[in-house]
Amino acid sequence: MPPRPLPAPPAIRVSVVRDRSAEARATGGFLDVRRLELVVRHPDGSQSAPFSYDVCARAALDAVIIAAHYVDAGVRHVYLRSCVRPPLALRPVPPSHDGSLWELPAGLVEPGEDPAACAARELGEELGFAADAHDMKPLGEWMYPVPAMIGERHLFFHVEVDPRARTTPTEDGSVLERHAAIVAVPLEEALDHCRRGTLRDEKTELALRRLLELVP
Repeated sequence: MPPRPLPAPPAIRVSVVRDRSAEARATGGFLDVRRLELVVRHPDGSQSAPFSYDVCARAALDAVIIAAHYVDAGVRHVYLRSCVRPPLALRPVPPSHDGSLWELPAGLVEPGEDPAACAARELGEELGFAADAHDMKPLGEWMYPVPAMIGERHLFFHVEVDPRARTTPTEDGSVLERHAAIVAVPLEEALDHCRRGTLRDEKTELALRRLLELVP
């Protein structure tokens, strides 16, 4: 039985009263910072005083996450890839982190690119599997990972692969993708690592849980 529909959130509307991005001095890179003054209008017609709010933006605002999986001896396995995340290595408050994580393959959807085609491309770049867009199956609905900071969407896909067909990943030329490690682990083990805190990438845990619900 489907869940009961959620009620509509209160009709609180936000609008920009002043754009101070030119003062932010953080534009033109991988991320842009928009420094804004906003007002909030409430359902009763009242309006807040202007307040400052910083928003991150970039040309590619959507990202795909791919769960590549296979069954060996009756056990479903998934592929994880090591990633280097500079914001973790530069985290200024405890707990400290070396910046390395195990994650499912993921990547940004280029402007105008079909998300499924992007997922197939990332599968080759990060794991070394050849696939077409039609091979990529949706894995639940898309989600906003950090809605208070950036309007990025995460779109989830899964694909069943043949481990014998894996080749050397082409990668995308990024320094951060060089020398990455790839492991295949049982799906249940991967989720246990999430529970124990040895796998801390949130989008990866969500995709793994969705995959467990979908496939035996």
